[in-house]
Amino acid sequence: MDDVPRLEDDAADQEIWRRELTLGTAIRWKRRLRNRIPSNPRCKMCAAPFAGIGGLVMPMFGHARWPKNPKYCEGCYRVLRASHGGAEVDCSLLFADVRGSTALAERMSSSDFTRLMGRFFDTATSILVDEGAMVDKFVGDEVIGLFIPVLTGELHASRAVAAGRALLQRTAGWIPVGIGVNTGIAFVGAVGSDEVAEFTAMGDPVNVTARLASAAGAGELLVTAAASEAAQLDAAGLEHRSLELKGKSEATEVVVLRATPTP
Repeated sequence: MDDVPRLEDDAADQEIWRRELTLGTAIRWKRRLRNRIPSNPRCKMCAAPFAGIGGLVMPMFGHARWPKNPKYCEGCYRVLRASHGGAEVDCSLLFADVRGSTALAERMSSSDFTRLMGRFFDTATSILVDEGAMVDKFVGDEVIGLFIPVLTGELHASRAVAAGRALLQRTAGWIPVGIGVNTGIAFVGAVGSDEVAEFTAMGDPVNVTARLASAAGAGELLVTAAASEAAQLDAAGLEHRSLELKGKSEATEVVVLRATPTP
């Protein structure tokens, strides 16, 4: 990502971002070089090593693990912050919301509630990272995962659904979670000022996913028809719902998934 140029021509600038978000052309030569330096694991964007000799050397050049997602380095994130802009790309999003968190907090001490939420965020982060997602942000009792082609390939919808299923499975019995997954064309890139720029996604697909997480009951994963089709989800025999989401002029069709009961 270090070589992404800053162009005045917005259309040309978006095309460069689109290539980077889907193909990652500017970082390919860096990946070839850094893959020769030991040792795994590595930054999934630029292949900077996090262990072995490389893990000792690369932090000196600004490529330590990125705290937001330990599968990526701080250098890639720093460049994204400096290179404001982005492009509209096909991607998938996951919003996971703790249901009834206010009531949970009322019944628990502040320390116990903080530990519970910390466990939830750690669990969600681990699953999202394993599925190749970028952990966009934590908002209150909610975690947001962004699945973009340069990190997940064309299987971003499948990876998002798999992450949602895994999160339901691993939180079953100890914290109530509702999840929404959606796929669509969203603006992805670095937005905001230099001081507070964030790499994120914006647009209607993001808003729909947020509404889905709010509409999901505890232990439910709501997958839009678009995400279900892109993930080639076998929806036969599954529950279908038609939801009237706030701010949407038409009903949103979803498939309902639940955690698999433990034997």
